[in-house]
Amino acid sequence: QVQLVESGGGLVQAGGSMRLSCAASGRAFSTYAMGWFRQVPGEEREFVATISWSGGNTHYADSVQGRFTISRDNAKNTVYLQMNSLKPEDTAVYYCAEGKRSYYMGDGELDYDYWGQGTQVTVSS
Repeated sequence: QVQLVESGGGLVQAGGSMRLSCAASGRAFSTYAMGWFRQVPGEEREFVATISWSGGNTHYADSVQGRFTISRDNAKNTVYLQMNSLKPEDTAVYYCAEGKRSYYMGDGELDYDYWGQGTQVTVSS
């Protein structure tokens, strides 16, 4: 049984920084891509960033490119999302997700089959 537990959300002022963490357990973490998605109430969940199983490849949504950095520590079974220069429009519930297939990296929800519970990020103006 895969479990993903996010932490690190909260309230921050615009222009500030925040780091989210997601601890995974239950299967061979180092063989699966990991992703971050976010959702605003009433809207669809949207892709934020993804990282390959080794950490060697990353991909970002245009809206966060240059401000957010995804990374992972396979020894700790943890993926991170460093968020800098935060904007009010970054306010959302952030979810981490584990890839559906080993050694495959995608940016769609259907590419992931395990999800964390979500952590709220609120950016005040």
